[in-house]
Amino acid sequence: MYLTVEQAMSVYPLSEGKLVAGTEGRGRIVKSVNVMDAPDITDWIKEGEMLFTTAFLIKDAPEDAAQLLHKLNRRGSSGLGIKLGRFWDVIPQPMVALANDLGFPLIELPYQFTFSDQMNGLFRAEMQRNTHALHTVVEKQKKLMRFALQSDHNRQLFDDMSGVIGYPIAIVGSKGQMVYNASGIADSLLLQGWPWLNRNQWMRIGQAQAFRVPFVKHQVNTGFALFFTSESIHMTIEEGLFYQAAELISFHMNFRYEDYFERSLHKDFGMLIKRYLNHGIAADVLADFAKKLDLELFEGEFLCALADFSCNGDMSSRQLLLERLKDEYLSHPAVQEMNGIHVVMEEGVLSIYPNGREERTARLTELLHACFNSMDIKGGELPKAAVGGRKSSLADLKGAFAEVKETLRMALELGIGEAVVFCHSLELAYIFEQVSPERMELYCNKILGKLLAKDSDSALEMLRTLEIYIESDGQVNEAAKRLFVHRNTAAYRIEKLSEMLEVDFKKINDLLRLKLALLFRQLLARDSAVSGSSGDSKKRLR
Repeated sequence: MYLTVEQAMSVYPLSEGKLVAGTEGRGRIVKSVNVMDAPDITDWIKEGEMLFTTAFLIKDAPEDAAQLLHKLNRRGSSGLGIKLGRFWDVIPQPMVALANDLGFPLIELPYQFTFSDQMNGLFRAEMQRNTHALHTVVEKQKKLMRFALQSDHNRQLFDDMSGVIGYPIAIVGSKGQMVYNASGIADSLLLQGWPWLNRNQWMRIGQAQAFRVPFVKHQVNTGFALFFTSESIHMTIEEGLFYQAAELISFHMNFRYEDYFERSLHKDFGMLIKRYLNHGIAADVLADFAKKLDLELFEGEFLCALADFSCNGDMSSRQLLLERLKDEYLSHPAVQEMNGIHVVMEEGVLSIYPNGREERTARLTELLHACFNSMDIKGGELPKAAVGGRKSSLADLKGAFAEVKETLRMALELGIGEAVVFCHSLELAYIFEQVSPERMELYCNKILGKLLAKDSDSALEMLRTLEIYIESDGQVNEAAKRLFVHRNTAAYRIEKLSEMLEVDFKKINDLLRLKLALLFRQLLARDSAVSGSSGDSKKRLR
């Protein structure tokens, strides 16, 4: 039972009684109710327990009555109810005066109701209160779930969360900076006692109280959420609700990965990168700023990735999609752990990741695919990304940006199906881009003539197998997986291609010739699409 004495006095039939003394203690919490039927009852009283009595044990000993009040007060009792009409007709004035001095609630109980009537009434009221509180919490949890499932960026995150919870909130960053404060309490007063312990805790600030929940990433504190309430008592389930809300705030605002203050600094650094790439500032300015932020972005190897959408000239839609993609990067836990910087450029979203080891490059491919797919773009194409090679210093940044920009351009123009393209895979396309279409066509016919001459479904299937096999760097298992066929089927087709084209797939020179021929086919297809011709170009690509 967690009613205050004042609340308990409003519950029937206790409401028929009267609080005759100790009104200053009406805010005491009633955790349980007991009946006084033994002289040593005070030895067993628990904190928050209210005691009912007929005054039988103290009816003839006023000094015992005074001693009883003192003991009950020391034990933390919530109050004493005396039923008049049996042994006392009125509560003695000295006892009333002492209760007022102690601030200890003294209640005159109505004669017509039994103790069990009083106790049952209080228990029913508490049950109703708990049921209502549980319904309220369940409704709030439903709202939290709907909030968590929102896919769009929510600029009014804190206001919305406060509305869902039903209490004012405040957000404090990991360095003690006030990110958001709707409590009405001055920031300086709210931050008293900083730094705080990294644990859930109730705290009192002046006349207000708040439940404080830390944001934690890898056992490191990244900020706090404070939920303010004027109610004196909360159930454990409500504290759990506050914890759930803090988890959602932490996720949406990326406090698990970097606090709000640091994100703003990273945004400023991203703007400097943009200015540097557009020849607006010198390299040493960018290096100094990175050093001030303790960013090790250019102190070792790094790599760049550039992602963009094809929006058919609709620049406003493209810009919104680029911002959404950047938000997707920032909200993805594994992407954040790579400690990259993301900048929206005219050419797309540029990402720079420190420590460009090969295993991180492979991991980045998986993460880019995951972010692209999670955007769930209805009626539109997913973005395409170009990933550059590893670079060693800030002096390589402009070259790295040019590399991914050119690779992405060629990937889009050539219609490459892969969502993530590596620069080294299109280096040959860049080198031979200026070769004349006639020479490309001649070379294709020379290398692939026997296959292109066949106009049948089986020939197209064999050509597709050859393209996937070359893109898979000659790995049969990988090619079979991408073709959705059994490994033996892929191996059989490759063997037949070797005989038909008179090539040995174990020889590097033969593989290079085939790769170049397939590349020329892509370039010819691009030129055909650009020129819009439907005659000779179609004959070329057969």
